[in-house]
This record gives sequence, structure tokens and C-alpha cells, in this order.
Amino acid sequence: MHPMLNTAVKAARRAASVIQRASNNLDVLRVERKDHNSFVTEVDRAAEAAIVQTLLEAYPSHAILAEEGGAKGNGDYTWIIDPLDGTTNFLHGFPQYCISIALEHRGQIQQAVVYDPCRNDLFTASRGAGAFLNERRIRVSKTREMVDGLICTGFPYSNFDKLDQYLDMLKSVVQKSAGVRRPGAAALDLAYIACGRFDGFFELGLAPWDIAAGSLLVLEAGGLITDLRGEAGFMESGNVVAGTPRVFAQLLQTLQPA
Repeated sequence: MHPMLNTAVKAARRAASVIQRASNNLDVLRVERKDHNSFVTEVDRAAEAAIVQTLLEAYPSHAILAEEGGAKGNGDYTWIIDPLDGTTNFLHGFPQYCISIALEHRGQIQQAVVYDPCRNDLFTASRGAGAFLNERRIRVSKTREMVDGLICTGFPYSNFDKLDQYLDMLKSVVQKSAGVRRPGAAALDLAYIACGRFDGFFELGLAPWDIAAGSLLVLEAGGLITDLRGEAGFMESGNVVAGTPRVFAQLLQTLQPA
């Protein structure tokens, strides 16, 4: 395992310890509302602090871009962090959330960790070296037709400016697939594309920390990921389409009219 990836795994496990201890005392957590249906807890902040401390102890010159702490430092290397993707799920005791850590070097994601502490699923990837789940190589599914595919999405939950557009997309996908699911943690959704649990994914308005690690997992597992135009600007726009090569193409074609 690459040394930088190994450090990221160490950081994710430290954050997971914070999160899992707190999961036993959800009724006493302090919760703040950042926006409509967008929450932050003391656990998010403590988990992020554990991650940042671990990373900067090893690489003090690296920059940080984190959901709760924002951007700090500058340079060629930037760690992109979501300490608890799926906070709403976590607050309801719904076991679908994860820690997401990616390392960007000069605009390109090089290392990725997505860790699901509920299932002890550790997804990792290094650019050019493949994607792994608990140290076993993973590939996207062999599904070739969208009509046979299980598609994953994320509903708008805070900004509803594009809700009608999204509902048009959802209607088309429901009619042309084997089913649609909305688990509620985008980083984990992309990891599930990488290991074949889902065949396609789309969502609007994501943040870089939702996408960064999962995007490398998808690519290293043989999948495709772009924005809604089929271009590489998904980190900037936050609009994402991903999947197996064949399902991806059909999903993109289905979404574009909307």
C-alpha cells in the first residue's frame, strides 16, 4: 500500500472510533443546522479533527479541504475530507454513512479511502494501481444494459432550485432501469459502483468532499464518471454520472434531455 494511502487509512480508522463511540449515545449529541435539512454535529467536528491531525502529523506541508473546517494551506498536495458522509442517516441510527478521504496532487486525485464503520468495509485506491475492498481487488459489475441495472441516486435535500429538473431525470431512470435506490451517502454510493453493488449513479449539487475519493474508486475499478455533459468537470459542478461503461453511456443519454 502506498505510504500516503496507508496514512489516510490510519486517519479514517481514528475517525471511525470517534463516530462509533458516539453512535451509542445519539440522544445526547449536540446538533446544529447548517442549512435546510443539512446538519453538523460535534461528532463531525471531532472526527474531522482526528483525520486532519493524523494527516498533518505525517505531511505537515499538505493543504486541507474539509467539509467542516474549509480550506487551509496551499501547495501541490491537498487532502479532501468528509469526516461523516451521511450525517442525517447517522443521527437516525440508519447504518449507511462513511468517512471519505482523498489526496489531490496538482488537480488530480491520487489516493482514495472510503470507510464504512458499520460494516467494516474499507475501500481504497491508488491511481494506476486498482481499487480494493478490504484488500481484495474490486471491479465494477458486468451489467451491460441499463434495463437490468440497479441505479443509485441522491435526492435534493437542501437546495431545491433544480428539483423539477431532477424529478424529470428520476422519472426517466425509473422507467428504464431495474430499480432506483437512495441510500444517502454519496461517497459510499460511488464505492458501491466500484465493487458492483450498483450499476449506475447520478446526483446533482454535490461538494468536492462527497465525490473526490469515490471518483478514483470508480475509475480504478473500471467504471466511468463525468458531469452531466459527459465531461470531466464534475468536481467543479457537483453534478455526477457514474457507472459501468455500458450502463454509464445509457444513463447519461437518459439524463441529458432533462
